[in-house]
Amino acid sequence: MGMPAIPNAVTSIEELLALPEDGMRHELLDGVHVVTPSPTYGHQSLLSTLFTHLLRATENHNFCQVLTSPAEIVLGPRTLVQPDLFVIRIDPSHPPKDWRDVGVPVIAIEILSPSTASRDRVAKRHIYQEVGIREYWIVDAKSRVIERWRTSDDRPEVCDETLAWSIEDGPSAELSMVELFGDQPTG
Repeated sequence: MGMPAIPNAVTSIEELLALPEDGMRHELLDGVHVVTPSPTYGHQSLLSTLFTHLLRATENHNFCQVLTSPAEIVLGPRTLVQPDLFVIRIDPSHPPKDWRDVGVPVIAIEILSPSTASRDRVAKRHIYQEVGIREYWIVDAKSRVIERWRTSDDRPEVCDETLAWSIEDGPSAELSMVELFGDQPTG
């Protein structure tokens, strides 16, 4: 009996997009194919709270749009990411028709899980900083903080009470960690 055929490694965006739908999140990080399982309830609950906050803050600014993954954000010839949540700038007179028109998000947000923590903190952070994403938020529910990275940061700003944010010529707001995580300590 012969060995089963090992599928060819996925190393290009075209190969990634040709994969059959399997309910998993597939990304290509500098040519490395990574797969993430479906998120947990807690993850999605946090995502919902963050989405609502960002949506309220941007509602009077028609040049900003808040989106969630699944998405196909191409950041380079061998990089396609799916941030949990992100904000893009749009031209209201020419809104994007598909993912290729989106460009680089202004804010990208990842909610940590045990299976993604090191990837979110290292590989994705480097990619996001290199392509010029203005702010990258790493939401750590276990520690009840948001690590905010800006393009040129060597270390994150650790927000454990509030996170004040703004988009150039656009919305600004504050996000309370109590609003996000609740007033009960975890653990």
